[in-house]
Amino acid sequence: MSLNTGQSLTVSGQDLTKNGSSSSRAPWEDARTVLKPSTPTRKPKPPKPENAITIAVSARVLFTMEKEQQIYEQQGMEDYIKYQVEHETEPFSPGPAFSFVKALEAVNAQLRELYPESEELFDVVLMTNNHANVGLRLINTINHHQLFIERFCMTGGNSPIGYLKAYHANLYLSADPIKVREALEEGIAAATMFTPEKMTEVSETQLRVAFDGDAVLFSDESERIYKAHGLDKFFEHEKAHENKPLDHGPLKCFLEALGKLQKKFYAKGQRMDCPIRTYLVTARSAASSGTRALKTLRSWGLEIDEALFLAGAPKGPMLEKIRPHIFFDDQMFHVEGAAEMGTVACHVPYGIAQRVTKRGIWDKETSSAPK
Repeated sequence: MSLNTGQSLTVSGQDLTKNGSSSSRAPWEDARTVLKPSTPTRKPKPPKPENAITIAVSARVLFTMEKEQQIYEQQGMEDYIKYQVEHETEPFSPGPAFSFVKALEAVNAQLRELYPESEELFDVVLMTNNHANVGLRLINTINHHQLFIERFCMTGGNSPIGYLKAYHANLYLSADPIKVREALEEGIAAATMFTPEKMTEVSETQLRVAFDGDAVLFSDESERIYKAHGLDKFFEHEKAHENKPLDHGPLKCFLEALGKLQKKFYAKGQRMDCPIRTYLVTARSAASSGTRALKTLRSWGLEIDEALFLAGAPKGPMLEKIRPHIFFDDQMFHVEGAAEMGTVACHVPYGIAQRVTKRGIWDKETSSAPK
């Protein structure tokens, strides 16, 4: 490659003139500066937990560990650990949270380009009650899939929930509904994640997160009215209280965290090209009860990119069109319907619906296996 005499290139806002530069450095030294690789040769440092948006994921949702789970349940812990050690060079295949985590990393890459010194980034922590002897296989798997996960919490059979606040977790995803309920009781946004038989392809450059409204972003106040008095009373209640914001639900804080990062892109003129997109997918009717939901979000200073009011229609077809990386709902009926159509769906076990509906086949509280 040759550079013409007097050719000017710009590096980090500075003009460098070749073969006529007043710099005391040799021309090839300047060329090395200009042509240095755009991809860093070393992984970036993880942000400080107090500055990051921390997503805690269990090993069983990040990776597929069904065979290992069966060994644990049928043969016990010792055989389970022995098998993991013997196969520690064999990486696990991706689980339902894998695409979500990859999307978080894609957003981080764009944030680092816009704000090189900022630590307001996503940080993923692997939270598992696996024994530390399994750690090497997990590390090998993370490196195999080129994931950027530096923080681990391996509790050797004890519940990892007590560590979530120490890690400043903004969201906890697990395959164990008991652990999820424990996290919610600690005031941490949490959901039980399920693996659909088929998984819809999702965007590799834009993180898409879909939320139900009542008992997820909002409290279950209105849902209680509906369960106790029926649909007509529900509509009357919402009309009478449309200017009174709903109380917050368990995942409001996660939507706030997403909104905080979205605004960083908006500040750089990237509202329409923002790599984070949020959706409200609710069974509410727009004209009859949608006003209160939207006014509540506005009163919180939060925006939702798209709002879909379905008036009781199934959510699965709409989610198939949206193709979110993750969808949160408090009712297993909607979680199952979404999963049947390929959406990675999460159950938020919060509110009145948990006490009046029959448990779905996934909502079992009997497993104590490593998560």
